[in-house]
Amino acid sequence: APLRHVRLQRSHQSCRRGPHLAPRMGKKSTMAACLLAEFLGSFFLIFTVGMNVLVKDAVWGGISIGSVLMVSVYALGGISGANFNPAVTFALALVEFIGGPVKGFLFKKLFMYWGAQVAGGIAGGFCYRAVFDHGIQLGPQDVKFGAADVGILEIIYTFMLCFVVLNVAVAQENQPNQYFGIAIGGVIFAGAYGAGAVCGGCFNPAVALGLDISHFSHFNPKWSPLYALCQLIGGALAAGVFRFVRSSNFTDAKEEPTESVMFLSEFLGTYFLVLTVGLNVLAKSPAAGYSIASSLMSMIYALSSVSGAHFNPAVTLAVLLSGRAPDMTLKRAAGYVGAQLTAGKLASMTYVFVYSDQSTSSTSLGPGGHYGLVAVGVVEVAFTFLLCFIVLSVAVSPRTMSTSKYGFCIGACVTVGGNAGGPISGGAFNPAVALGLAATGPFEHIIVMILTYWGFQFVGGALAVLMFRVTHAADVDNGDYDLTKADIEVNEPLKPVV
Repeated sequence: APLRHVRLQRSHQSCRRGPHLAPRMGKKSTMAACLLAEFLGSFFLIFTVGMNVLVKDAVWGGISIGSVLMVSVYALGGISGANFNPAVTFALALVEFIGGPVKGFLFKKLFMYWGAQVAGGIAGGFCYRAVFDHGIQLGPQDVKFGAADVGILEIIYTFMLCFVVLNVAVAQENQPNQYFGIAIGGVIFAGAYGAGAVCGGCFNPAVALGLDISHFSHFNPKWSPLYALCQLIGGALAAGVFRFVRSSNFTDAKEEPTESVMFLSEFLGTYFLVLTVGLNVLAKSPAAGYSIASSLMSMIYALSSVSGAHFNPAVTLAVLLSGRAPDMTLKRAAGYVGAQLTAGKLASMTYVFVYSDQSTSSTSLGPGGHYGLVAVGVVEVAFTFLLCFIVLSVAVSPRTMSTSKYGFCIGACVTVGGNAGGPISGGAFNPAVALGLAATGPFEHIIVMILTYWGFQFVGGALAVLMFRVTHAADVDNGDYDLTKADIEVNEPLKPVV
């Protein structure tokens, strides 16, 4: 996705604190206002979860839940920080404890926020119970899943949620911005369908406790403590990785990300993308395209200022061939591709473990239905072209780039291609995704399919570069790329340009 942001020449002290840390202007909110904000946000989150589950809205349920989180974050981020999740509050407290750009969460505020969030969750649970006269059983969503499957996915997606929060709402390189709410809500869109089919998709101790306690007639003390523990572990891991990825936020030195940090960034984003693809495929999700697109969007917003957030070898090839990214050397591009392919394979190992033997017939790579390789080629070339062309247009070209909607635009390409071409080719449009989906069949067949798909996808990326050079030739002709530090105002929002 977008190339690394131009870094503004301003000290850490002058950076505006993110929306999850403190009110953004004017008088500081009282603790009573903060606690009420946390209660309300948690209440409506759990109430919306319960209502969607009990009306059995398989298509729009996850979008509804993610949307209530998104709008609540925008509404209350400037009051309490809009945590609405004990794991998020825990991650923020840990970042403060290890010297990060967070203030005031140790220790009294941590426990007071936890109390407000859990109280809101329990109140939301009893409120939807009053509507339906019964609750929701917390635990694995099918008898074929066990505690290990539930625990792994709750850790992974709570990590993703907390990590995105830390990067879009705390990381100084990304402040100020207007995409924090949609990036955070996008994690719920991503995890509600694929992971939700296994563990229920809580990713929040207040949700787990609210669901479990309100279902008092069948309360099982085993599950809510397990969920809460795994979610807190996810939050702690997110704080630790954030410390490594954003090391400049923990010191007074102005440091550019090292190549090892960039490679880790590419690994993380690609891992969550491919894992979300596989889990949606295995769950036969009715909203796979939107769920997968949301995982890409959220991780783009989180990590674009670290590595450029390509998460796709075809995108890396397009950026390299475009000639408009002087820091994207052949050596660095090779490192990006290696990290992306490694992440794709590890993600496939994760969902194969969760689904055990059932994954062997559900994630094979190849044409769908009665379609052949010609149809696959047309679809993969066309929609990989679209994805790479949009990346170059909204994140590279200074003439057409978007400073706040670039992640949404790039993620939307996956929704477009996944719904239009998914039944034909599987909707990979990414060599790392193709590698992850190629889980079964004779070895020779797998290799042939992988290389075939890779060929189509790299052709699509190369064609995007050719067209981009024509449509956006005026960028270079008019000298739009000759940016200097003096051209950038100190208070101007960060822009994804070269």
